[in-house]
This record gives sequence, C-alpha cells and structure tokens, in this order.
Amino acid sequence: MEFAGIRLKNNLFVAPMAGVTDRPFRQLCKKMGAGLAVSEMVTSNALLYGSTKTQRRANHIGEVDPISVQIAGADPQMMADAARFNAERGAQIIDINMGCPAKKVCNVAAGSALLRDEALVARILDAVVRAVPDTPVTLKFRTGWDRNSRNAERIARIAEDSGIRLIAIHGRTRCDQYTGQAEYDTIAAVKTRIRIPLIANGDIDSPQKAKQVLDYTGADGLMIGRAAQGRPWIFREIEHYLAHGQLLAPPAVSEVHRVCREHLFDLYDFYGEDSGLRVARKHISWYTKTLAGSNAFRQQMYLLESVTEQLAAVDQFFGELAARGETLSYASPFNPPANEVEALAA
Repeated sequence: MEFAGIRLKNNLFVAPMAGVTDRPFRQLCKKMGAGLAVSEMVTSNALLYGSTKTQRRANHIGEVDPISVQIAGADPQMMADAARFNAERGAQIIDINMGCPAKKVCNVAAGSALLRDEALVARILDAVVRAVPDTPVTLKFRTGWDRNSRNAERIARIAEDSGIRLIAIHGRTRCDQYTGQAEYDTIAAVKTRIRIPLIANGDIDSPQKAKQVLDYTGADGLMIGRAAQGRPWIFREIEHYLAHGQLLAPPAVSEVHRVCREHLFDLYDFYGEDSGLRVARKHISWYTKTLAGSNAFRQQMYLLESVTEQLAAVDQFFGELAARGETLSYASPFNPPANEVEALAA
C-alpha cells in the first residue's frame, strides 16, 4: 500500500491503543506482519512534553519505519504545536485522535467528543496540516457521538478538504464504546464519497472477517486493535489469507512461548523491571487466555512481584502445556473486556 509518498509492505495497520501500543508492542506487530503501527496518543499539552509518560510514548528508538505518532487535544494551536514538536523529533506521520471514547479524554472535549463540533474539527485539521507541510497527517475517528448523530461522512469530507492524507474509521459511535457490532454500512458509505484512502476498523478478529470487511466496505486497508492483544501473529495470518485464500495453521505453543518471552524482555528493558513487571501482566494474560488451565495461572501470576518469578511462572506454564501436547485454539474469545485492559494496567 502507498499513500502520501509512503510505501507500506501491506495494508494492515495496528490501531493506537492507550496502554498497549508502546514501542515493544509496535515493533512486535511490525515483525509479525503489520504494515504500520500507530503510537499511543501523545498529549498536545506542552506542559507535559517533559513528563515520563509522554516521553516514553514518543520513544521510537530502533523502530522500523514509518513512524506514526498520534496526538490528542482540542485546541487548534496546541495541536499544531504538538504536530510540529513530534515531526521535528522523527515522526514521519502525524495521526489525529478523534476516536477515543474514554471519559477522561472526552471530558476535556478531545477524542471522539470533537465529533460534536464540526467547525472545531475543521479548525484543528487545518491548523495541524499547515503546521507540518512536509509530514502527512492522518485522522482516526468514530461514526459519530451517538447513533442519533452519526456524521462520519461530513467529518470525512472535512478531513479531505483540510488536506488529511488518510482516514481510519472505527465502526461505532462514542456512546457505543466497544459494545454491539461494528457498523460497516457507514464505512462503506464514506468510502464512496472521498478520494483519500480509508482504513476500516472494528471487530476484525480473523482472516475471514478481514476479507469480508474489505470486500463489503471497499476500504483500502484494515486496522486491527484488540484482536492483536496476545495474538500479534494475526497480521501474518490475515496477510497470507488475503494473498492466497488459505488459512495458516495456528502457531505452535512453543512459538507462543517464545514470542511472549521475547516480548516480556522488551517490556522489562523499555519500562525498567518494576514498571515492566506490571505492564507485562496484561500481555501475559492475553497470550495465555485461550490455553488450557490459563485462568488459574493468571490469578497466581498477578500476585508475583519480581521479574524472575514472573518469567519462571511463564516458562513453567508453557512447559507443562508442551509436555501435554496442547495446541492453540481460537474457539473461545481472545479479546478481553474493555475494563480488563485498565484493570491489568494498574
């Protein structure tokens, strides 16, 4: 896929997810087949540029190109300044967040709350595009604030007129949060009314679903979020299915163990052992969620307070699975409830 002079190896995107799409996760997903991974949203508040959290979220050292940084805020000038600040520090794509449904974001009129003020949307997009004329700007948004005020088509046209180079649409309103089914009809309708590339997002959790969504919406690409948690190889599975019409076999338990273990070491290195230990808990939970005996293992794993103990527990769990000849199955849901993400991040 190619847009704005940037060539990607495919049309599969990793959705930006707060607390999830840090540098270790982005690198892993790219290694597993994703064409582009968008960072966690970075605040547009200049007072927070020096905070540990903001600096960590903007850390792309060693990451495979292209580097896409998502910014969030509600003030056009602050958003323009944030875009310029990140572009000067290596961002090759600036992505604007108008899709986050979290209360703490919407309460300051940012994220998906912006969809209620189309004039402000236009001012923000125009300001950001003008601030970084040599850097492509993309936009992620939802279908509207609620089901009675869907305005994705108007937002998409505003984006195109403002110089946005690509849009991604999550097929739900803000009030839907992550409940119900993604509305692909809206995405398909938007696609017929714009010339810039459109990426479809929402409930894409298998290679078969990926093809169905592409065929139905006419989208130029797909964005996968929750389905990649604990299953980063979903990108190679989808890429293979779209190219050959055949399903890859699920990875062996030994590969899941290896990928999980390498991911943990990256987390420990990135966050430091104390914070890395806590961040790793949710990822271990996702990697093991569909495996036999994982519920009891997770409950015990959450109580461990050292990296050594955590690694030993992971090795023992996967070692016992291998000894029993267990295999990976997708029969049960692998997406965690939305509130589980926050709970495990503590």
